[in-house]
Amino acid sequence: MELTVRYFASARAATGLTSEVLALGEGATIGEVVRLLTARHAGRFAEIADASSLLLDGVAVRSPDTPVGSASELDVLPPFAGG
Repeated sequence: MELTVRYFASARAATGLTSEVLALGEGATIGEVVRLLTARHAGRFAEIADASSLLLDGVAVRSPDTPVGSASELDVLPPFAGG
């Protein structure tokens, strides 16, 4: 299964990418994806990921145990400053 991860704002700056495609095994969870991304992108990404909102195919994800299933896109949205 493939999952496209899209990065925004400081997550984009921390990874140096706008997006990337991950090959995942059956039964992968959001927690596993975040751990994989944190290992892949050293530096500030772990801190940014902890504070970010995650959208799986446009739906907010709150639990790391959420299965990725047949999802095709994960957005990493860090907190934005301003109003």
